Amino acid sequence: MLENLVYGSALVAFTVLIHTGGLVLIAAITPPLARWFGFHNHDFGRTLVMTGTVLGLLGILTLEIWSWALAYIWLGAAAHFSDALYLSTAMFSTIGYGGVRVEPAWRLVTALEGINGFLMIGWSTAYLVAAATRHGPFRRGDHF
Repeated sequence: MLENLVYGSALVAFTVLIHTGGLVLIAAITPPLARWFGFHNHDFGRTLVMTGTVLGLLGILTLEIWSWALAYIWLGAAAHFSDALYLSTAMFSTIGYGGVRVEPAWRLVTALEGINGFLMIGWSTAYLVAAATRHGPFRRGDHF
């Protein structure tokens, strides 16, 4: 059990670093790109900015999911990468797994991934709402 907590905590910390770095990168490049393309002047452009923000968040979450999947292979929790990736995606999104056999010794790690995914997706949602009111077609007071 201690081994599960150590590896799971390390993976949670690693995904927090990925998420922080990714959000800092999105926040740094979005406003200058929006101004450069003139997207901040009209609703369609601001919608494109939001689309780019969503795709950036999806990229961040994908890196995090793949990190867990690679860890499952390294730990021997899943036999094949396709199984590990499915397991990781299901756990991170908190859907839960059904068709993948997880080595019993590593089940606690998969539960930690579910908690981690819940937090990272929630953080992404909070960022997206803030970005929608700051850069997107939505304005505080008009839509929220």
